[in-house]
Amino acid sequence: MKGFEDLIGQEEAISHIKNAILMDRTSHAYIISGPEGAGKKSLAHLFAAALQCEAGGIEPCGKCHSCTQMDTDSQPDVITLVPKKTGLVSVDDIREQIVSDISIKPYSSSHKIYIVNDAQTMNEQAQNALLKTLEEPPEYGIIFLLATGEDAFLPTIRSRCVSLKLKPVSDEDIKKYLMEKHGVPEDKADVCAAFAQGAIGKALLLANSEDFAQIRSLVIELMKRMEDIDSYEMSMAINEAKKYNITEMEYLDMVAVWFRDVLRFKATQDANAVIFRDATMDIMRQANHSSYSGIEEILEGIKKAGMRLRANVSYELTMELLLETIKENIS
Repeated sequence: MKGFEDLIGQEEAISHIKNAILMDRTSHAYIISGPEGAGKKSLAHLFAAALQCEAGGIEPCGKCHSCTQMDTDSQPDVITLVPKKTGLVSVDDIREQIVSDISIKPYSSSHKIYIVNDAQTMNEQAQNALLKTLEEPPEYGIIFLLATGEDAFLPTIRSRCVSLKLKPVSDEDIKKYLMEKHGVPEDKADVCAAFAQGAIGKALLLANSEDFAQIRSLVIELMKRMEDIDSYEMSMAINEAKKYNITEMEYLDMVAVWFRDVLRFKATQDANAVIFRDATMDIMRQANHSSYSGIEEILEGIKKAGMRLRANVSYELTMELLLETIKENIS
């Protein structure tokens, strides 16, 4: 079993958890928030494991029966809510899997813990269904709400939960972690860290991908020819990448890394500072033919494209608008 030391960059949240366990002042409800891949699930899992650990320390021992069960996701008193519909935690999910179940005492542990992933997808009705339980929880009950942010929650929910906010991890810390803990080569760790944008889980996902080299090559080849392609070719290139289990959003993140390289070189004139080092000449060329404001406009355009895709705007229209922004600002 991994320990809290594996959650790099989250010392503040970990310190709060350890102090709460040590002082026996654990709350009945927590909102654990942070971007995708920041480690919310890992933190909740370790917190739950520590609370249920038979050794009674501030960290899970990794050896007792409860810790062994946690390792195999079979601890009967740690329940992860399973939504009936993908991408939505419904009022029925809350009522059936938490509200009606929490009155049943723990099977073998001192606590009964519920973990709700993507809790920001709860609508107002679902949150209100949970509210009474948060107002009058049984002594043994603890609920972890994992979310990308707190804004989606009603004030009445937020006021009854302790907030643990996970911070983006620095590229340097992610790179060091990948190299030292997972043996990732430096050049690959560089790209993974830059791509992750502070999310260690995303960096690990890419680092462990058998298709890393192919994904990287696809991005480089597209970026080299960006001035000459049309929106259809750009759309097809991104669709081609899907066979390597990378989403449009993740591909756009890689494109953003490229243009941050262009901006970085323009600002520093240091070829060693770029992430895509094997494409340095192309990055230099784009940097020398683009303005600072133009590169920043492109990065903003990539951000807007991501927002449009999340809002279910037409994929083809989104790519057309993005390519138009890029072509207007590089020559």
